[in-house]
Amino acid sequence: MSDGRDAKAPWLPPRWFIRLAWSVHRGVYRVTGSRVGLWRPREQRWGTLRLTTTGRRTGQQRSVIIAYFEDGPNLVGVAMNGWGEGAPAWWLNLQAHPDASVDLADGRRLVRARSATDDERSRLWPRWRGADKNFEAHAARRSSETTVVVLEPRSHGDSATP
Repeated sequence: MSDGRDAKAPWLPPRWFIRLAWSVHRGVYRVTGSRVGLWRPREQRWGTLRLTTTGRRTGQQRSVIIAYFEDGPNLVGVAMNGWGEGAPAWWLNLQAHPDASVDLADGRRLVRARSATDDERSRLWPRWRGADKNFEAHAARRSSETTVVVLEPRSHGDSATP
C-alpha cells in the first residue's frame, strides 16, 4: 500500500474539507425535508443513500449519507473514512449491530450489513474504479484494505428495526 507521499498520487482535499462537504450535504438533506441530497446510481456513477445504524456504544440511532451502487437486490458501499486511516463509525456500528435501514431517493429499505466475500470484493471493486478515475490511488493512501460493505435486503419481521 502507498503511504500517500507518492508524487503521482492525485490531489485529495484536506480531511477537514471532506468532513465539511459531507456535513453540508447532510445539512441540505435535512433543510430540504429529505427532498434534496439522495440520488440513484447510474451507469459509471454512484448514488447516495442515508444509512441509519444503531450506535455500538450508545444504542442510539446514527445516520450518515454514503455513496453506493446496486448489485441485484443488494446495495454496495465502501467503508472509507474520507480516505483517512481507520474504519468509519458507521461501519463499526454495523459490525456490532448489522441490522439497519436506508433511505433511498425512492423510499426506505431495511437491510442487513456484511463485509463482501473475497470473490464479491474482486467483482465489485472495479465498479468503484469505473466511477472515479482516482479511486484506486485514493484507496492506496490507506495502510489497510478498504472494506466493501454489502447491504442485503431484509423483511420487516427480521430482527430489530433501526
